[in-house]
Amino acid sequence: MGSVQIVTTILAAAITAVAVWLAVRAVMQMVAVVRLGQPDPSRSTDVGARTKVMLAETAGHTRMLRWSVVGAAHWFVMVGFVVLSLLVLEAYFEVVSPTGGLPLVGGWALYGLLTEAIGILGTISILVLIGIRVRNRPTRTGGKSRFTGSTMWQGYFVEAVVLAVLVMGFVIRGFKVATDHFAYPTWATPLSHAVGAVLPDWENGVSIAALIKISISMTWVIVIALNVTMGVAWHRFLAFPNIFFKREPAEANSGLGALRPMTSQGKPLDFEEADPETDQFGVSQVEQFTWKGLLDFSTCTECGRCQSQCPAWNTGKPLSPKLLILSLRDHAYAKAPYLLAGGGKDLTGEEKATAAQLAHVDVLALAEAEKPLVGDAESGGVIDPDVLWSCTTCGACVEQCPVDIEHVDHIVDMRRYQVLIESSFPSEAGVMLRNLENKGNPWGAPPNTREDWTKGLDFEVPRVGEVEDFEYLFWVGCAGAFEDRAKKTTRAVATLLHEAGVSFAILGEGETCSGDPARRIGNEFVFQMLAQQNVETLNEVFEGREPAKRKIVATCPHCFNTLGNEYGQLGGEFEVVHHTQLLAHLVAGGKLTPVQPVDGGVTYHDPCYLGRHNRVFAPPREVLGSAIGGGTGDAGLIEMPRNSERSFCCGAGGARMWMEERIGKRINVDRVEEAMSTGAKTVAVGCPFCSTMLNDGVNGKGAGEEVEVVDVASVLLRSVRPE
Repeated sequence: MGSVQIVTTILAAAITAVAVWLAVRAVMQMVAVVRLGQPDPSRSTDVGARTKVMLAETAGHTRMLRWSVVGAAHWFVMVGFVVLSLLVLEAYFEVVSPTGGLPLVGGWALYGLLTEAIGILGTISILVLIGIRVRNRPTRTGGKSRFTGSTMWQGYFVEAVVLAVLVMGFVIRGFKVATDHFAYPTWATPLSHAVGAVLPDWENGVSIAALIKISISMTWVIVIALNVTMGVAWHRFLAFPNIFFKREPAEANSGLGALRPMTSQGKPLDFEEADPETDQFGVSQVEQFTWKGLLDFSTCTECGRCQSQCPAWNTGKPLSPKLLILSLRDHAYAKAPYLLAGGGKDLTGEEKATAAQLAHVDVLALAEAEKPLVGDAESGGVIDPDVLWSCTTCGACVEQCPVDIEHVDHIVDMRRYQVLIESSFPSEAGVMLRNLENKGNPWGAPPNTREDWTKGLDFEVPRVGEVEDFEYLFWVGCAGAFEDRAKKTTRAVATLLHEAGVSFAILGEGETCSGDPARRIGNEFVFQMLAQQNVETLNEVFEGREPAKRKIVATCPHCFNTLGNEYGQLGGEFEVVHHTQLLAHLVAGGKLTPVQPVDGGVTYHDPCYLGRHNRVFAPPREVLGSAIGGGTGDAGLIEMPRNSERSFCCGAGGARMWMEERIGKRINVDRVEEAMSTGAKTVAVGCPFCSTMLNDGVNGKGAGEEVEVVDVASVLLRSVRPE
């Protein structure tokens, strides 16, 4: 070992020791913060499925590859980070000796070929990612970039480190080639040999280059260890557990569909026995999120995919799912010293820690602890009320997140506390909630008019109790019973079912609201009241039937989602289908035969709660395809640019249907403009909320004479019965 090698070895050991010590301290700090969260026993189920999904999403990049170029580039960088870590390890041998290398695999030509290829592709890929970040930097896009609000220096720093480590790997190999100490043939490592051809025969160059590579790598470790909220770096490690502990690992719509029930100390809340002084009602303090919630906040990569798809952000609202998560993350870590010292408020608002416990807590942590979780700028709130109430719960953020953060659950948990304990929510929504409690529907219509939609039909609509048997219970829903436009859909569906010879019945006045608006706004109490009433009614209707034969068809995706995904939490197990699914089945089976193609061009708007939340994309398109004769282009089904998983919300979800939209551009207008840009004369929908919002948008644009918004069922009925 020469003098140069002695120096490089000492320096490499010193910087590594500092980096390892700081990294261990940072990991312990992060674990301590995550453990502050509430228990969540549901995250430990089905280890096999969780492991399989985690490996698929990380090694296979199944979610990232939805963004093909970025996904592919990120995959090569990820693989480069994992595999080329071995080359960083090899550098420790090279600082000791210019001829050093990894034992066992160090001389294999196949290993040399693999690392060479990954190094080349990793270098190209990181340059692509740097180019994408630079091209989309917020200052260049006027703030419309998905990177708006991200900590840009951190992204540039991480990418620069990756590039520098990759480049130094080729420099080390080049010096080995130049000094004739390289073990791999030219065919396996062509770039390394090309670099070696221009480098001098300098043995110490290997050790010095290896020290530089180690120093760059350890500097990265030191920087991220000193910045535990640096998600753009920490997600490399936290993504694995965060994906592993996702809500429903075996489901494609994990984090969507059903909301998590309200819990206190990890157990579902029983409203008959719950006490606000001893039981947690929603979330009012950051430590009241579950530990998985705190892990979510820590894992955010700041990539902004959620932000780029969010209807609120895209129409000038203050809500960005990314910035919401980052605000919660920063608040949690800033407040952590106070909490870890024993501080915190009990459910009555009293301080739990003694003065002695808090005596040495940093004043900034104490100040952070006084911030309300939800509050305006004047009160210093972490999350502004306008941010909280802008959410439509469309799920675009959850759908796009590459590390499976569950934004919607966190937003609704905060809403629950605001509604149930603080009684703080948009005033106009109060009318809707009172109508649900008093009339059983959000419009406040008399319950005895639920069957008025049946008047004028040329056949008798059977009621439960009037017929001995039926295959499907037709869940009409509040909109389908009371809202004029939705009544047309209800009549169309009933007519088509009758035409196809399907045995069905309705509940009539025995039906009440599914509870979706109440639950999404955060009023779990009203939801439970309505849902329990419905579950009791439905269990009586289906008494004696096995779950697979408890069939319900619903025209409203919100009812479809609630009955099928959430009533199981209350003892109601039913087989629920959306009307477009049943109609597609009837058309495919020859029970319904379109005879008159619908012309003028048709475009389809995917409802959030049918598409993203429940993965029903094909059936509505199959129905429309049959109704328009399978045509494409101007004469057939024309897709909007944002469709299927990336469909743009109509603006009505999350109980926004009953809240005035006062900030920014109206979401429904944005969607209508996109629909009109296709040139289609018919905008087909599969949801009464979407129908209302898009109709209002079309009329607002003064295009009511040129463009018609109509349900998929009505389109099919016109084709089946042209008269």
